[in-house]
Amino acid sequence: MRTADFDYHLPPELIAQQPLAERTASRLLVVRPDPAAFEDRRFSDLPSLIPPGDLLVLNTTRVRPARLLGTRPGGGPAEVLLIHPSTDDSWVAMGKPGSALRPGKRIRLDQRIEVETIEILDEGYRRVRFVGGTAEEALERLGRMPLPPYINREAESADRERYQTVYAEREGSVAAPTAGLHFSERLLHQVEQRGAGVARLDLEVGPGTFRPVEAEDPTAHPMHPERFEIPEALAASIAATRKAGGRIWAVGTTVVRALESAAEADGTVRPGRADTRMLILPGYQFRVVNHLITNFHLPRSTLVMLVAALAGTERVMAAYRHAVAARYRFYSYGDAMLVLGR
Repeated sequence: MRTADFDYHLPPELIAQQPLAERTASRLLVVRPDPAAFEDRRFSDLPSLIPPGDLLVLNTTRVRPARLLGTRPGGGPAEVLLIHPSTDDSWVAMGKPGSALRPGKRIRLDQRIEVETIEILDEGYRRVRFVGGTAEEALERLGRMPLPPYINREAESADRERYQTVYAEREGSVAAPTAGLHFSERLLHQVEQRGAGVARLDLEVGPGTFRPVEAEDPTAHPMHPERFEIPEALAASIAATRKAGGRIWAVGTTVVRALESAAEADGTVRPGRADTRMLILPGYQFRVVNHLITNFHLPRSTLVMLVAALAGTERVMAAYRHAVAARYRFYSYGDAMLVLGR
């Protein structure tokens, strides 16, 4: 297995720069385990595809407006991306340029609030503190939604709503669980009306989700830790669904990683909080998840590899070629894919 096995050609014009006016109007590519032709559907068809008795699991994390723009003492531009609070009144952050985030240096956000770097951490992270105001104040007044680097525009006011799922709860992520962006409250209600269950967990999506795999051997790729929490109610719902013969549907790769990280060998899911560095590659034996709803991901990424682990590398890469030929919209604001496991 090589990283190059998960590469594909994507015309730049297929990278979605704006969301559709209606969340559920996205296209949905259905990928079944048999070699039959792929099905081109609409996301609004999803409730009819989920059998009664199955369980749909959502990631309810809320994206923090974590991108802060400022200036260096000499007047040059700089920016800080807040990742998560540290153990005291400081934060773990990233930023650019790196020279502006050396210990003791400050970035001015406005006439009063500055960000000072306290220390350099591993893998490019910094520990920073706020001077002249609080982090909460800076985020509320000055924070911008941290749109992915492949969206070639500045965040707009509309992104505060659209780069967020309709069921988002606790703030903590620097990227949206994008498979969930296609859902409306009405569509979720339709899923439940047809007899399927809907349950929730929380995984804080970190910047590592956009980190390319540079090693030719994907097993050498370092995964950044991401925090997750499995409620006791979710663990109980999964156990009851599996006992009754139902299947588990993950909405997004973040849900897959949280559930599989919390799973015992027999598929029992442990409730509670933990961190995950799980890298799921082809050959992995899934313990909990049967089906996956996901967006289209970057070439050579750990996310494409995870999808291939569920459906097979050849099948998934053929699906991506089909999506390119059929002019699907790609990445965070793009269309979706339903991968039905074996």
